[in-house]
Amino acid sequence: MRDVAIEPPATVALASALATRVVTGIVLIGGVLAALFALPTPAFGIVVLLIVLAAGDEWAKLIGLAHTERAAFALLTLAVGAALLWIGTARGYETVALVACGIATLFWIAVGVPSVLRNTLPASRPARAISAFVVLEGAFVAIVVCRSFSPWLALAAMAIVWIADTAAYFTGRRFGRRKLAPLISPGKTWEGAFGAIVVVAVYALLLATFVPHPAYGGTIDATFVVSAVAFAIVLAALSIVGDLHESLLKRRAGVKDSGALLPGHGGVLDRIDALLAAMPPAALAATIWLGAP
Repeated sequence: MRDVAIEPPATVALASALATRVVTGIVLIGGVLAALFALPTPAFGIVVLLIVLAAGDEWAKLIGLAHTERAAFALLTLAVGAALLWIGTARGYETVALVACGIATLFWIAVGVPSVLRNTLPASRPARAISAFVVLEGAFVAIVVCRSFSPWLALAAMAIVWIADTAAYFTGRRFGRRKLAPLISPGKTWEGAFGAIVVVAVYALLLATFVPHPAYGGTIDATFVVSAVAFAIVLAALSIVGDLHESLLKRRAGVKDSGALLPGHGGVLDRIDALLAAMPPAALAATIWLGAP
């Protein structure tokens, strides 16, 4: 009788976890693309608002809000998000984008970056809750605004974050030596961050040079291309800040993942943390450059 090789339990568990992660990832990507291209902007906005609510509840848990406080936070996030979506649908998104995305962008520059550099968070729970509210509403509006211009614009902006994350992972694994933020996220390296910046710059260069710009009224010249690449690099850098900021929240809370809603991927906040920081300035720039969606 032939001997039958039995895989070690650890190997089987690892393969199962990887398979779960891949299946969940495929479902997530398919769902995002379907909502982005098949739904009208208001319906798409409702889907995004539900995602933001799930992420907001995870954030509320991370900062230590009690059950009633979490319910109040969710209700406020839902009410304000619904009001912003209604205003944008009825009267146009320009003012909503300038205000919500402008405030969120200012938060990441004035608060988000320093908090990561100093490894600190706001001392009080109300301050942390206000920060979460500003970030979540700004990202919600940003994604809807980009979709209102074009699903392709929204996809191109979100792709900057996904490309940066993927490039950072692989270059960090291959070349990583120096820790980027060892007290916050020991796995991230400067080499990974540089790899993300380089790959995003190439992506933006190709996008700005070869993709048609029917909605852009200006001239597609060297200045525009250089500006587009530079802005994409800024977005990639902010996406890293967003990722580190969420890692800081989790480290303070003493947890590995923000939740367990997505099998193999942790929580919703784990999957959108980088988007939260990058999308508001992307939507703000689109509104300023392209006018009202």
